[in-house]
Amino acid sequence: MQQIPTVARLRPFASTIFAEMTELAVRHGAVNLGQGFPDTDGPASMLEVAERAIADGFNQYPPGRGVPALREAIARDRAARYGTRYDPDSQVLVTVGATEAIAAAILGLVEPGDEVVLIEPYYDSYAAAVALAGATRRTARLVPDGDGFALDLDSLRAAITPKTRLLLLNSPHNPTGTVLSRADLQAIADLVIERDLLVVTDEVYEHLTFDGHEHISISTLPGMYERTVVISSAAKTFSVTGWKIGWACAPEPLLDGVLAAKQFLTFVGGGPFQPAVAHALEHELAWVSSLRDTLSDKRIRLSQALEDAGFGVKRSDGTYFVCADITPLTASDAYAFCRELPERLGVAAVPLTVFADDKDSWSHLVRFTFCKKEETITEGIRRLHAAHATPSH
Repeated sequence: MQQIPTVARLRPFASTIFAEMTELAVRHGAVNLGQGFPDTDGPASMLEVAERAIADGFNQYPPGRGVPALREAIARDRAARYGTRYDPDSQVLVTVGATEAIAAAILGLVEPGDEVVLIEPYYDSYAAAVALAGATRRTARLVPDGDGFALDLDSLRAAITPKTRLLLLNSPHNPTGTVLSRADLQAIADLVIERDLLVVTDEVYEHLTFDGHEHISISTLPGMYERTVVISSAAKTFSVTGWKIGWACAPEPLLDGVLAAKQFLTFVGGGPFQPAVAHALEHELAWVSSLRDTLSDKRIRLSQALEDAGFGVKRSDGTYFVCADITPLTASDAYAFCRELPERLGVAAVPLTVFADDKDSWSHLVRFTFCKKEETITEGIRRLHAAHATPSH
């Protein structure tokens, strides 16, 4: 039988960097600071609600839009923290993680041949979702700004053409840890309104900001509510990445487009986990505040260890991640550096080149995660301190 190839638009996404670096970490017994998932559980009361739901037989399809208690909890949470009001029956949709919400939003709101603007570096699923929709990817960029990064607004203006339909925004930003300021978001909003674009905003790290930085949802700015799909999830907020419970909030005409695609992707997911996440949104935000403080401490310690090991460390204002410049240690080839790192230092990281189209601009940076349990972080720091020799090219 003739071999049937993967369709051309998906061939660039056949494998992920996370699988490759995790395999190398396992092979060499390295501390895996590459893939951004926590290795500790979320709040105990949330886990107990899920266990009880399973024991009580809540194991069949939940409603297509999500369990009412969860949709109501999401709507109350958005109203309380941001002042934006969504009808839980028609403007809130529970999804199989934020990844599905993003894909469904693009599939349901973007026509083949339309353009979608991403801000690079961008999380890798974004480009795949654009390809699935048969749309064209264009990119704006973050640029160096002191010890951190800032949005290049000129690059955003240049990326938008008459064919642009949608901007996919992410703040707090994976992979750089950048938290966009109100001034940046207002400039984006002004441009989006001028060009009559839609916005999908990925806010999965909305609770995880540090050093007084405030997460502002672009949906709260004047003129943006009616053109924005807000996406978040329980994964990073409550440390349950394996539950895959995400959500999208939007005015009904936009959410109908998301639902039209979502219902034929997975239909529904995670029945017994949904009442547990509803419980957590109502009762465990103090736990989230404690998590943020713990992560901030680990961020500071890991950043110092990277600096001591010779890296040029970038500021992280949010998320699970800190980026480090390898040029003080080696030539600028982050991918090769990360392939050697597990064997040479006993630590795994991810190159930022996999998150960008303009790979040359990011070839000197690698991403480390600090969302691991105390003993994992401590061992990673010990290995970095013990590293007198580093990979070179």
